[in-house]
Amino acid sequence: MKKMYYPAVFHPEEDGGYSVHFPDLLGCVTEGDTMQEAIEMAEDALGIYLYTLKEDKEEIPAATNPADIKTEGRDFVSMVIYDEVEYLKRTDSHAVKKNCTIPAWLDTLARESNVNFSQLLQNAIKKELNIA
Repeated sequence: MKKMYYPAVFHPEEDGGYSVHFPDLLGCVTEGDTMQEAIEMAEDALGIYLYTLKEDKEEIPAATNPADIKTEGRDFVSMVIYDEVEYLKRTDSHAVKKNCTIPAWLDTLARESNVNFSQLLQNAIKKELNIA
């Protein structure tokens, strides 16, 4: 799981808001009433777009160098980050039941020590995947 960065073109609207599009991601557009909202919406739009591509097993396009993107008027380019781990934590945190098998003696000792199996498994998986 990794972080990815994509250039987004921010277009200041006459009403003070911003529209945003990603030149590398066809149809990935959003908007916000303020700069902060536009950035947050851009992060969400990017997350939804890249997550959907991954789920559909489609190729994820390479990001264009922001210096190569031409803008007009007051438009500007800013990099937007997609942190897959943080995105999934924020959008897909429902619990999933997993069954596992351990030797009876280990189960006995673990229960005697009040081991929380769910927490232990989560911690072990995070450690295995190098996720903080």
